[in-house]
Amino acid sequence: MNPKLNLLQPYPFERLRRLFADVTPNPALRPISLGIGEPKHAAPDFLKRALADALGSGLSNYPATAGEPALREACAAWVQRRYGIALNPVTQVLPVNGSREALFAFAQTVIDATKPGATVVMPNPFYQIYEGAALLAGATPHFVPSNPARNFAADWDSVPDEVWARTQLIYVCSPGNPAGAVMPLDEWRRLFELSDRHGFVIASDECYSEIYFRDEPPLGGLEAAQRLGRTDFKNLISFTSLSKRSNVPGLRSGFVAGDAALIKPFLLYRTYHGGAMSPVVQAASVAAWGDEHHVIDNRRQYREKFAQVTPLLARALDVALPDASFYLWAGVPERFAQAVPGLSADEAFARELLAQYNVTVLPGSYLARTVNGHNPGAGRVRLALVAEVDECLEAAQRIVAFTEATA
Repeated sequence: MNPKLNLLQPYPFERLRRLFADVTPNPALRPISLGIGEPKHAAPDFLKRALADALGSGLSNYPATAGEPALREACAAWVQRRYGIALNPVTQVLPVNGSREALFAFAQTVIDATKPGATVVMPNPFYQIYEGAALLAGATPHFVPSNPARNFAADWDSVPDEVWARTQLIYVCSPGNPAGAVMPLDEWRRLFELSDRHGFVIASDECYSEIYFRDEPPLGGLEAAQRLGRTDFKNLISFTSLSKRSNVPGLRSGFVAGDAALIKPFLLYRTYHGGAMSPVVQAASVAAWGDEHHVIDNRRQYREKFAQVTPLLARALDVALPDASFYLWAGVPERFAQAVPGLSADEAFARELLAQYNVTVLPGSYLARTVNGHNPGAGRVRLALVAEVDECLEAAQRIVAFTEATA
């Protein structure tokens, strides 16, 4: 067996299952889960029809790893509309089976483990795929602490120069998971300067880019590069997906875009890895990327939901409206730190909330790593407001009642 598999830590939801193994949820209340970031809004009907229409001819041929020209053109057209950027769909765009598999596979393409000290920099808390991708590529993760004063955005200035010198890849997540912070242009400028100096590649995870709460949409990595005159997108690849944008996580469809010099070897890797997208999924994806009406309506639903739920939860938890994404990153009362021996405050809060009020939330410490004795997710929980508004409101009311009852 590959010995690097032993380096992987249990996935957050496996840890959650263990935490709840001996918990009996309150049977008087229906279960409500805010634990998993899985969109629950209805998938658009036109996308379902596109899938059905493609079944007649879409299953009889092996798909090309590069994808059909129509899909790459649809992705490039969306980038043009969304960011005002003209991409070459042949050399700068590549369909992928969701951003998750692409984020993992990209590290296997980029990392040269024969170089001493190969390092992958990532935020902390973070999407767990970043760490697994780094470890299985033979690199060492370096976790960048988050700054609570800036909505838990990554503090890139805290990374020592000697770490940057060893860095081959950096994962950026903007809007962020779990706190929803959006990276401003000045931070992009800083990372581009560091990339030019040290030669590392930037993987920009932007899967939450279309769920935002202010008038101005989140700045994307390609957009930041273009504003700064980096029109070749050197050492930059952005990752996006239909999962959150179009409420189709089961479709497993997204694309990467950016530096043509990186797209080419990534396509080679994917050809051998078996990363081709089903023609049926490609047909539905063309339809999805070409329509914005369902995206606008989806965003409206999230805005209405967060406008109602956030102030209600703020009565009991340390929580505020994020820049974007569909999570609330909430601090739990300090008294939970001593509530259950051997458990952190966020673990104890999650256990007792499930037992008493049948609401599932994810402990923040499961989304982060302890560095220098500190876990930046400890004492916080991630709430995924993915269900319909009434269900999320009921969950929030139960959380408030729980915190008041345990005060």
